[in-house]
Formats: sequence, structure tokens, C-alpha cells
Amino acid sequence: MVASAIALIVVGCLMAGAFVGMALRRVLPREHLSQDTIDVIKLATGLMATLAALVLGLLISSASTAHNTVKSEYVQSLASIVLLDRYLAAYGADAQDTRILIRHMTVRRFQARWPDDDFGPQEPTGSANGSDLVDLEQRIIRLQPRDDSQKWFQSQALQLANGLAEVQWLVLNQVVGNNLPLPMLIVLVAWSTTIFISFGLFVKPNPTIIFALSIAALAVACAMFLIVELDSPFTGLIKISSAPARAVLAIIGK
Repeated sequence: MVASAIALIVVGCLMAGAFVGMALRRVLPREHLSQDTIDVIKLATGLMATLAALVLGLLISSASTAHNTVKSEYVQSLASIVLLDRYLAAYGADAQDTRILIRHMTVRRFQARWPDDDFGPQEPTGSANGSDLVDLEQRIIRLQPRDDSQKWFQSQALQLANGLAEVQWLVLNQVVGNNLPLPMLIVLVAWSTTIFISFGLFVKPNPTIIFALSIAALAVACAMFLIVELDSPFTGLIKISSAPARAVLAIIGK
């Protein structure tokens, strides 16, 4: 929703800039639109267009990298959850309560990440400070292995639980810390609007020109849309799929 609103605002700003340029063409003195003046304006516009293209490409690349990083870390955490459950199952019946805790904790996290998806009965809201993972580690520590095999599974499960805690904070920092800088977005829109103003200065308005400028404005808006969408990995149209999460729930605790 936010990405769509920003894209519409960008289209409005760019097309408004084009119409402002067309209006200025009618009121400016003829000597202000001499060939030399137009050449200088084209050079200045080319410089701004190059800068805008570089910044736009950098933002798209950065947002895509951040999105893929969060996705990779989240897939890693899902694999760790499955492996942790398997190790506790191999430990024996004494770890069954811990496996049930893992399932409830996992469902709670999935429901928080994808609130519109159905992951079964609604779990009570957990603590945001990671105390449920600490409780999980304490439960694993309190297990009393009776042989070397159980000792090994206990140690491996504890390492996985600790890794899950680390990945949780990594994902949280990525999601919270990758917000698009508003000043950079404003500057980029200002540059693009200025470029469209110069477009309007060069030509007399006609349906073909307006259509071409509309397509160009839509292209810039789509790029902005992609940046904002990729910056929010768990929401929007380009969100991380919940299908792997459902696959995990079909395995753990059983």
C-alpha cells in the first residue's frame, strides 16, 4: 500500500513537472528559448539524468541485496528449526515437551510475520526481547542425558537454539534497519521532476508527447515502487513466501 502510494505521488510529481515546463514555454521570452539556451539546458538535464539513474540503480541494487539477505537468513532459520526438532526427537521422550514448545514458538512467529495467512489456532503474543528462545535453551540445558548419544543430541540442539537466537536478531535488524532514506527519495523525485520540466520546455504539447512522458513517468514510478517493496521483505507484493514456513510446520513436532 505504501509503495503504491509513493509510486502514484511520483507519477503526479513528474507529470506536473512536464506540464509546468509546457506552461513556461508559452510565457518565457523568445530569447530565453534560443538554440544556445536549449543546448545548455540539455547538458544540465543530461547531468541530472545521469546522477538520477546512478542513484536509482544503487537504491534498487541495495534494496534487492537486503531483501535477498533477509530471505536467506530466514530460510536458514527454518532449516535450523527442523534440524533442532529432529535432534530432540532423536534424544527421546524426555524432550517431547521441548518439541511442543518449539512448535508453539514457531507458529507464533509465523503468525506475526504473515498475519493474513492461516497457521492454525492463534497463539498468544510472545515477548519481543527473545525470552522465549532463552526459555528454550534453558529447557534443553535441563535435560538429563543418560548416555553419550543423548549428550551429543543435547549439545547439538543447544548450538542450534543459540544459532536461532542469533539469526532472529539478524533478521530483525535487517527488517528494521533497511528502511529507504526519506531525504534520498525526496532528492531523487526533485531531480526527476526537474528533468521533466526541461522536457516540457523543448516541445509543443500534443497527445504523442504527453503519452511518451506518461510512459517515462510510469517507468520511474515503477522503479520507486520496486525499491520500497523490496525494502519490506515480509509485506507487500514482493514479500517472502510463507510456503517454506508451512512446510516446516508439517514436519516439526511430529
